Amino acid sequence: MSTASPELVITEIYASIQGESTYSGLPCAFVRLTGCNLRCTYCDTEYAFYGGTKMAIDSVVEQVRGLGINLVEITGGEPLLQKGCVELASRLVDDGYTVLIETSGERPIDVLPEGVVRIMDVKCPSSGESEKMNWANLAHLTTRDEVKFVIGNRADYDWARDILTRYELPAKCAILMSTVFGRLEPRDLCAWILADHLPVRFQLQAHKFIWDRDARGV
Repeated sequence: MSTASPELVITEIYASIQGESTYSGLPCAFVRLTGCNLRCTYCDTEYAFYGGTKMAIDSVVEQVRGLGINLVEITGGEPLLQKGCVELASRLVDDGYTVLIETSGERPIDVLPEGVVRIMDVKCPSSGESEKMNWANLAHLTTRDEVKFVIGNRADYDWARDILTRYELPAKCAILMSTVFGRLEPRDLCAWILADHLPVRFQLQAHKFIWDRDARGV
C-alpha cells in the first residue's frame, strides 16, 4: 500500500540568477518555504512569514524538475521549521541536484543529509536576533558549507570579526560578508575588510541590482 507524499507549505518556486553565496551568478531554481520564527530588523522576505500553498513533496520535486536547472536553493522564511524540508533536500540530492539550504543558524543543521550545502546566516546584533543563534551548529560545518554575516554598521562588523577569530571559522568553510541593503555603504565594509586583511568573501545581493529591490520571484 503506497503512502502519500508528505506536504510542505510553499510560498513560491521559481528560476532566477543566484544572487549570493559562492554560487552567485549561476542560474538557480528557488524553493521558498513559508514561515519564520525570527524577525530580523532588515528582513526582505516578510511576505514568506504567512500564507503559502500546501504541496506534496512529489509535486515540489516535479516543479523543480520542470525548471531544468541543476542548482537548487531551499530557502524561506526559515526552511528548517518544516519537517519535510529534510526529505525534500534528500530527494533533490538523490536526484543529482546541487542543493543549497539557506538557514538562520537558529535551527539545528545536522539534520540535513550529506551533500547539502548549508549556508548559515550568523545574525549580527543589528538584526535584533543575534541572541538566538545556535552556536552548536558551528561544530557541524564542513568545507562544503558557507557562513554569512549581514553587516548593518561598524558594531556588527567588529562583532563578526570577533566571531571569526573565536571560532576559527575561516579554517572551517567559506565566509561571506554583505551589507544590509540601503543601511551601510558597500565601500565602507570593503574598506574594513581590507584594513583587517580578513579572509572573507565580500558579496552584494546581485538580484537587487538586476531587478527591483522589492521584486518577488527573482
